[in-house]
Amino acid sequence: MKLSGRRKLVLAGPWLWLILFFLAPFALVVKISLAQAELGVPPYTPLLDAAGHIQASLANYALLFTDDLYLRAYWGSVRIAALATAFALLLGYPFAYAIARAPASRRSFYLLLAIAPFWTSFLVRIYAWMGLLRPGGLINTTLQSLGLIDAPLKLMNTEAAAVFGIVYAYLPFMVLPLYARLEKLDVSLLEAAADLGATPWRAFRAVTWPWSLPGVWAGCLLVFIPALGEFVIPELLGGPDTLMIGKVMWSEFFTNRDWPLSAAITVVLLVMLVAPIVAFQAAARRNEAA
Repeated sequence: MKLSGRRKLVLAGPWLWLILFFLAPFALVVKISLAQAELGVPPYTPLLDAAGHIQASLANYALLFTDDLYLRAYWGSVRIAALATAFALLLGYPFAYAIARAPASRRSFYLLLAIAPFWTSFLVRIYAWMGLLRPGGLINTTLQSLGLIDAPLKLMNTEAAAVFGIVYAYLPFMVLPLYARLEKLDVSLLEAAADLGATPWRAFRAVTWPWSLPGVWAGCLLVFIPALGEFVIPELLGGPDTLMIGKVMWSEFFTNRDWPLSAAITVVLLVMLVAPIVAFQAAARRNEAA
């Protein structure tokens, strides 16, 4: 079916936005990643020399896959992001389910509570957790006053603190898509399962969980993708021993002034994000077919 002129005009807006604010900047990043760092403005070599010869190089990408530092940073990012996504799902699913099954008059209030942290600055919330987790913070002080511990626990500057911070920061992104899906679940299906002798757990596995899978996938993507490139939370809560690719990227760009290597890190990170997105689309198609 041919598109009318008005439909083409409507579709042109999103495509233009995508080209201007994603494809064009990404092409620029790819171009920088093929250059070499040098002292100057800009701090990288041009892709064409004075004679017009192409001097692009894949040396930056080769370094990423041979240097142990970058391999550990990528693996650390994937591991921490996956752990944070799993914990966010474990916490967010019951929360979303409770909101979806609550009386209609109270759902708006519960949703308001879910997004309430967004009303304050992201940095202010992370600094607040730093105050709670530090050796002389509220948590250690309370535990010591109750006689539960003799010395302060090491809560700050740990990988667990980074995972906890990511879960806290991105939990609403898990709750909202899950709620949007679970709210549409027909309760009569659960009643029918109960009439047929299914236990609540069996009814959940047979009815609720399969129905909620699109929301699960969407929530996991919304948490995993930003967590993979997170910089602020690992820097402030994780400390120097928590190695994630966002910290390495920041160091290469601002400290070492190695723009080409930092651009190569960005390109590889973006390619890594394609896999979960493709998996989500495949799962959504399978769910629709089923």
